Amino acid sequence: MNASRTNTSRRGVSRPSTTGRNRTARRVAVVGGVAASAVVLFAGPALAHVGVQPVGEAAKGGYATVNFKVPNERDDASTVKLEVNFPAEHPLASVSPQAVPGWKIVVTKSKLDKPIEMHGKQITEAVSKVTWTATGDASVAPGYFQQFPLSIGQLPEDADQLVFKTLQTYDDKDVVRWIDAPTGGAEPESPAPVLALTAATADGHGAAAGAKDDDAKDGAAHHASDEGESGGTGSAASSGGSDGTARGLGIAGIVIGAAGVAFGVLAGRRRTSSTSTPATPATPAA
Repeated sequence: MNASRTNTSRRGVSRPSTTGRNRTARRVAVVGGVAASAVVLFAGPALAHVGVQPVGEAAKGGYATVNFKVPNERDDASTVKLEVNFPAEHPLASVSPQAVPGWKIVVTKSKLDKPIEMHGKQITEAVSKVTWTATGDASVAPGYFQQFPLSIGQLPEDADQLVFKTLQTYDDKDVVRWIDAPTGGAEPESPAPVLALTAATADGHGAAAGAKDDDAKDGAAHHASDEGESGGTGSAASSGGSDGTARGLGIAGIVIGAAGVAFGVLAGRRRTSSTSTPATPATPAA
């Protein structure tokens, strides 16, 4: 009778299923792969194109220091030239570049169809383009980026943003045209740098209200040198808002992936526990 009871009990015990463990392992691998893909998807594209960011704010009607950030998206060529075209519909009479070691800077001005007034004076020409050309070995090598600072003004009071169509030239003569203006929907394939303008200050003239043109430019240039130093190849200046967005999205992808992995592991454990519960021993015969 004892032997019969023992054999019956052994037959009633279900060993852990290897199928359940295999399913859990596959689920963990799939979720982990999706999480990694999400990080690459969200973090990669934000770093690829030329962008522009203000140092502080760019208030309507005022002056601002801005940085054009140029990443090298090629792994077999270096960036040797940058051409930034200024919007003709919102002419800027005051544009002052900050020196970038190893780069020649040319500021091009054009006659205005309609003169504008600035600090009580009639302005008949405005900057239409700024060009940076590398000299010697001061190019933007693969895996690096470079910032090109400008002090600009007077910013328009009747616009929410300025679009700067830009050309990026590589040492193999390839030219990338960042000229597509935003349309309010999905980001275009080759987006132009866009400078968002903030509301004017209480006096209605922006950050540099009441200052003379030269004073505003000098102050903005000094602010730029304090906030971010622009060097040669491999500058370590701040990466700007696009990097922050990329990092945020990347972290979100990691968190979502980790949650999926945890869910898969717990589900597998619950399944294994349920299949491993011993069966009720058979009632011995009288």
